[in-house]
Amino acid sequence: MKPLDLLLSDCVAGYRLTPEEASMLLKVKGSEVFQVARAADEKRKLVAGEPITFVRNQNINCTNICSNQCGFCGFSRQDGENGAYLLSAEELSAQAHLAAERHVTEICTVSGLHPAFMLDSYLDNYRIIKAAAPHIHLHASNPMEVAYAARKSMCSTCEVLTVFKEAGVETICGTAAEILCDPIRAIICPGKISTSEWIQIIREAHSLGMQSTATIMYGHCESEEDRAQHLSILRTIQDDTHGFTEFVPLSFVHQKTAIYKNGTARPGATGREDMLMLAVSRLFLDNFRNIQVSWVKYGMKMAQIGLMTGANDLGGTLYEESISREAGAVTGSYMDPSEMEYITTDLGRTLKERRTDYTLV
Repeated sequence: MKPLDLLLSDCVAGYRLTPEEASMLLKVKGSEVFQVARAADEKRKLVAGEPITFVRNQNINCTNICSNQCGFCGFSRQDGENGAYLLSAEELSAQAHLAAERHVTEICTVSGLHPAFMLDSYLDNYRIIKAAAPHIHLHASNPMEVAYAARKSMCSTCEVLTVFKEAGVETICGTAAEILCDPIRAIICPGKISTSEWIQIIREAHSLGMQSTATIMYGHCESEEDRAQHLSILRTIQDDTHGFTEFVPLSFVHQKTAIYKNGTARPGATGREDMLMLAVSRLFLDNFRNIQVSWVKYGMKMAQIGLMTGANDLGGTLYEESISREAGAVTGSYMDPSEMEYITTDLGRTLKERRTDYTLV
């Protein structure tokens, strides 16, 4: 293994890290953390430049009723349980109209796996949204929802993606990835699709011309080696398809989740781990231009640190954020661009509004 300073300088200059080197970097402590962060910031300047971007978007969670009971989720409810809901067509249309009135450029919708949902249920929701807000980019569904719709309606995942696209879905969410390591998935989300199924559906989406985000959820019961392998899977897909728009590390919000309450998961990632996850992602994912730091997961102060640690994007305004909040996040559900401007200016950089595909508004 190369000395740390040589490895980092080589990486900034174009050397491609191995998964073993990535896992080593994820383990560094003390002042070496700042060495890794500094290298990642240099790499960010070369790859993405100085602007910090954000998107005006609105989340619409159509239902929190879910047939899965993932251990890391505080959002889902059983049908009939207190707090369970399913938006009616009128409510869904009203939320989409509200998004249009707010002049957002993206509507993002991911929901629970409602036991009654079939493929047509998803299509009806997407058509309602597009009818109410025809000019807004629809960023919707994730590989788990695609697989669920396919299973419930006895068709292929590629067929589901094709009709999703026809109904107005333009990009899909790269969530439901969690950790792309089946032994860990068996602990935290045993009802979800396997690593190979997630990869298959993402590749199918990209082959149909539907770009997606890419995510990781870390800080529960996975190892640094698991994180590095996850990054390696994403980098390989991007080499082949160039279909990922961004990478979004999601720091585990633990407070109200089952796997934390029963002692399976630890109480989330530390600040050191958050810094290193962002920095190593920037250094390892040499074929990704955009690394997002989620203010919802990190809070604004840590998000600002992330912008000095390899990230170039702050994510969206959101307006409605239920999933992290239900798990115990203490950040708000809306971030005004003026607040983003405040921390951006403090860094001596400029804030620019983007669309989902990262073209500037």
